[in-house]
Amino acid sequence: MPPVPEPTSAVKQALSRQAIETPSWAFGNSGTRFKVFAQAGVPRTVEEKVDDAAAVHRFTGVAPSVALHIPWDRVDDYGALARYAADRGVRLGAINTNVFQDDDYKLGSVTNPDPRVRRKATDHLLHAVDVMDATGSRDLKLWFSDGINYPGQDDLRDRQDRLAAALRETYDRLGGDQRILLEYKLFEPAFYATDVPDWGTSYAHCAELGPKAAVCIDTGHHAPGTNIEFIVAFLLRQGRLGAFDFNSRFYADDDLMVGAADPFQLFRIMNEIVRADALDPARGINFMLDQCHNIEAKVPAVIRSVMNVQEATAKALLVDRDALAAAQTAGDVLEANAVLMDAYNTDVRPLLAQVRADAGLDPDPVAAYKRSGYQQEIEAARADGRQAGWGA
Repeated sequence: MPPVPEPTSAVKQALSRQAIETPSWAFGNSGTRFKVFAQAGVPRTVEEKVDDAAAVHRFTGVAPSVALHIPWDRVDDYGALARYAADRGVRLGAINTNVFQDDDYKLGSVTNPDPRVRRKATDHLLHAVDVMDATGSRDLKLWFSDGINYPGQDDLRDRQDRLAAALRETYDRLGGDQRILLEYKLFEPAFYATDVPDWGTSYAHCAELGPKAAVCIDTGHHAPGTNIEFIVAFLLRQGRLGAFDFNSRFYADDDLMVGAADPFQLFRIMNEIVRADALDPARGINFMLDQCHNIEAKVPAVIRSVMNVQEATAKALLVDRDALAAAQTAGDVLEANAVLMDAYNTDVRPLLAQVRADAGLDPDPVAAYKRSGYQQEIEAARADGRQAGWGA
């Protein structure tokens, strides 16, 4: 069994430069279809969500941006919100649209058979680009719940035409350094047919739109057994992988902490990222969490999720690429697999602790958070008022 390479300065540098975006909605109340669970200390305003995101960055050092969800995070002055975030050491990241929580969208948003509803939905997408202009955000994240429940309910091809028209109008509104990230989802809330059900559909629309459109992979949006790392490798080869929405799933889109269900899958995904030299933030892939922490405390859950991504990344960086290539070339099936497993089975926590210490951070972000008293502070300060959550 070949030894796992010692961490080099390049490995440590790659880990120190890693960037993971946190979602504003992860800090609000969420739950199941049956109940949204309230927690002490949950933010009441967008600014307090930014405060919590900034806390995650302070303790981890690799979460420099926070994504917004419009209209959940609507404010009167987005420029002021961007300055507020900058004053707290983070920036505003992807702008996520919402065309799934309005009665008008019962039969779809941009694919709705009613042209009035389609116009309303497309105008929301265009407004989101206005928000990007004000915040300096690069990424417009689009996810559509559009679909149908019954055969014959609507024309499948017509719905694709309507989708393409809305995407084109939005794409043409983008600024020079802005882009569309088109997410997909296998099913839910539509059960018979979803209008953007898989990576191939997303990829086809992005290719039709042009170079400022790329696919967003949500790790929870696939059928059981789907080889997500293959999708990653393919889209990287095509130059169309724009973002991840990291979470973990057991049965459907569970939005649990990334790496909770299958940490080996997360490693395999990050292995493809490292193999393509796509980890560097300059490569443009937005590694974002998309999680709703229903029963666990919000901020420490986000911190742990960031750490899970860091651990998978560190293991991927330790893969002996020369030994792996030699085994693959020789057709040595077992040895090639062993090289990957050697890296995966390495305890990288001491390495990450050293990287954090070198950056002036506490080697253990979770312990540091507990000692900081931040949780107690926000619970006391946010005792009154209306907590943020789904739809707020």
